[in-house]
Amino acid sequence: MEDNKDYDRDEIFSKRVKAGKRTYFFDVKSTRSNDYYLTITESKRKVKDDNFFYEKHKIFLYKEDFGKFVEALQDAVDHVKNDLMADFDFTQFDVEPETSETNQDKFGEDLKWD
Repeated sequence: MEDNKDYDRDEIFSKRVKAGKRTYFFDVKSTRSNDYYLTITESKRKVKDDNFFYEKHKIFLYKEDFGKFVEALQDAVDHVKNDLMADFDFTQFDVEPETSETNQDKFGEDLKWD
C-alpha cells in the first residue's frame, strides 16, 4: 500500500510572523493539478510536564475566496481601529522593514551572556 504522508502539497512561498508567544505562518502551496492555495497557521508554544509542545490551528484559503477574505479582514481591522479604538495610536505596532543584518543583530543586544 502506498504511504501518503504528503498531506501538505508543495510549498511555493512562506512568510513567518512572530507575535509574542504565537507565530503565524502564511504558506502558498500547490495542488497536484498546479492550482494554488494559502494556508494560515497559528502556532503557540505551550508547556506540559516541563516539556514544550506547539499547539497549531490551520486555515485553508482557496483562490476563489482570497478577495472576500482580505476584504472581511480589512473591514474588521478598520472597525477596531476607527470605531472601537479611534483614540489609540496604532503606529507603535508598525513594522519597520528589515534593512540589514546589522539592525537584526542589535535586537536583544542587552540580553547577551557575559
